[in-house]
Amino acid sequence: MQRYFLEDKEYGNGQLTITGDDAKHIAKVMRQTVGEQLIAVVSGKVHLAEITEITAGVHIKLIRELEDRSELPKQVTIACGLPKGDKLELITQKATELGMSALLPYSAERSIVKWDGAKSVKKIERLQKIAKEAAEQSHRSRIPAIHTLHSFKELADAAKNYDAVIVAYEEEAKKSGGKRFAEILESLYDKDSILLVFGPEGGISETEAAALKAAGAQFTALGPRILRTETAPLYALSAISYEFE
Repeated sequence: MQRYFLEDKEYGNGQLTITGDDAKHIAKVMRQTVGEQLIAVVSGKVHLAEITEITAGVHIKLIRELEDRSELPKQVTIACGLPKGDKLELITQKATELGMSALLPYSAERSIVKWDGAKSVKKIERLQKIAKEAAEQSHRSRIPAIHTLHSFKELADAAKNYDAVIVAYEEEAKKSGGKRFAEILESLYDKDSILLVFGPEGGISETEAAALKAAGAQFTALGPRILRTETAPLYALSAISYEFE
């Protein structure tokens, strides 16, 4: 059954209206009619709903709340140094399916791609759309937040707000006698919010690694093979899912 997100809507009387692209999708693509049912996610709660009227929008009535266990038990934010091409779109889509809570893109020292003001706004809007569609497809009850583009300094400052910060950086992990990723995961059972930091294609610089280390981050290698920048976050999320779900 098709799922639609209606975030931050008031539904005291159980009556809601779906508008915009979602309404067009229901009426024109799915060709649903009055009396048919759909899944409505309202402020993180999943409901079975019935279509009561189709006009400029699709009017629905919430029937009952459904049990939902689709969210990871940990709040995982993926911080990605800006990669080339459409790699960030791929990361957003697949990481949403794997349970990511938020995406935080940042301008890394070795990022070749640069986003100016106007480009950044359009890119973020595009990623938000991808995250919404992926959350619907994977039957999530939350759409991952897509943060605005951060500088590396802003990323380092934001890292202080998480219970644990883990950086995928093989060289630093070797130098500091870092733990295997599996061992780090075993230490996170009492942590609720986790920030996973990944570099762009050129990796994290020594200066960036030193700043993150000073902020208390843990460093790890993700197995014996070198992973592409778009593969590493998906590997990490899969391992987290296996450990905690």
